[in-house]
Amino acid sequence: MSEVYVARRGRLRDRWTAAGGEAALVSRPANVRYLTGWSAPGAVLLLGADGHDTLLSPAVPATDGRTGPPCATGDLRCAVLPGDVSDPAVAAAELAASRPGTELLAVEEHDLTVARHRALAAAAPRLRLADLGRAVEQQRLVKDEEELAALRVAAEITDHALGELLESILVGRTERHLALELERRLMDHGADGPAFPTCVGTGRNSGLPGHRPGDRRVEEGDFLSVRLGARYRGYRCQVGRTFVIGPAPADWQIELYELVFAAQRAGREALLPGTEYREVDRAARQPLEAAGYGDFLEAGTGHGVGLEIGEDPRLSPAAMGKLDACVPVTVEPGVHLPGRGGVRIDDTLVVRPQADGGPELLTITTKELLAL
Repeated sequence: MSEVYVARRGRLRDRWTAAGGEAALVSRPANVRYLTGWSAPGAVLLLGADGHDTLLSPAVPATDGRTGPPCATGDLRCAVLPGDVSDPAVAAAELAASRPGTELLAVEEHDLTVARHRALAAAAPRLRLADLGRAVEQQRLVKDEEELAALRVAAEITDHALGELLESILVGRTERHLALELERRLMDHGADGPAFPTCVGTGRNSGLPGHRPGDRRVEEGDFLSVRLGARYRGYRCQVGRTFVIGPAPADWQIELYELVFAAQRAGREALLPGTEYREVDRAARQPLEAAGYGDFLEAGTGHGVGLEIGEDPRLSPAAMGKLDACVPVTVEPGVHLPGRGGVRIDDTLVVRPQADGGPELLTITTKELLAL
């Protein structure tokens, strides 16, 4: 796998040096992992125009489990910093300044605090700092087959965990208890951990975006909404489903569920290469707005997934750009009615052309309105 990371760094270097860059400092943790396969809290990556790349870490980094340390191949130098070094980014700036001919250092300004940016400038006063922008994030948009394979496993683990929960007794259990059980089941099936804090909402809390599970117990007649995801080899997926507790759903629950399901299906069907991000959002949003639920919708109806949950692209009304093939995204419309509850249906899919069968659905747990 080390050649994959070498190629990724090479593409980034070619792009930056073509724009007149000399050295680049990558500090965003997901970007460091994408370019090296290593992860350690606080680690940063210094890329040189001459191909001399150095990973500076306050601790011995952990690999992704598939390869030996890339430093052993000679592709990447690794420097484990002594304990008295407070910021690896500052050490990286000093190292860049020590290299002959380096006068310009690109940094990820969107990842740096003002204080940290000032510290870099003070540590290497002869260097001119420029903004690398979101160059690495843009490169991460389109996933290779190794990345998609990890996402498929993450989705399979998530589906298994959710499926097992649906076979258990739910009435009387708290939201917090169910969330903890789901996360345990993710680990039991091989996840590195949850992709994000698991969300379980019942009754008036159902369908509430970002709801933190509390002590409310599941009762007959409730909507029960669940949103979870597994993290596998660093890659994260997301699934959200809504169920009814009891023998049969009420008429208003059926009506609301069918509307959200229609919106989610429209969003999924729009996931084709060349489609504008905002057009996907519009496809999912239109059925709910037409039914009078426009005031209850979130700012967006989906986002990219990969080494982070909520990475680019954003599927929202103001989003600019068009979908490419092999970009994994979520489609997740939802409606929450204050005091009553609501419905969420989330899936993770990979954008594919119609010639290849259209969008590839990774999360396959049924979207039928089950009465549990």
